[in-house]
Amino acid sequence: MAVIKGANLALMFLLELGVLAGAAVWGFTLDAHPIVCVVAGIGAPAVFIAVWALFAAGGGKNARFPLTGAWRLLLEIVWFGGAAVLIGFAWTPGAGIVFFAVWAVNGALRLLWEQA
Repeated sequence: MAVIKGANLALMFLLELGVLAGAAVWGFTLDAHPIVCVVAGIGAPAVFIAVWALFAAGGGKNARFPLTGAWRLLLEIVWFGGAAVLIGFAWTPGAGIVFFAVWAVNGALRLLWEQA
């Protein structure tokens, strides 16, 4: 069981990286002037990083303003949901839905197993 729980935490890390990748791809593939694409491609992940660092880094242990309970859940819904929307715009809506569904299962298991 420890291996499965560890794999779930590893999946959480990969989902966090997926948020950043999805935001970057969305920004760089906008149908806009190249300068706008570069700013969005760098800026969107930077915003996601800043929010995560302030409120959720290290399971809340390393965050400047750690959120717990319902506030943490709300943050994760907005953070991963926002990324799912950007992934949906960058690729296909189905990709965004799958990304969010994987996060939802991961989050439910983390809650069930009392993981950060």
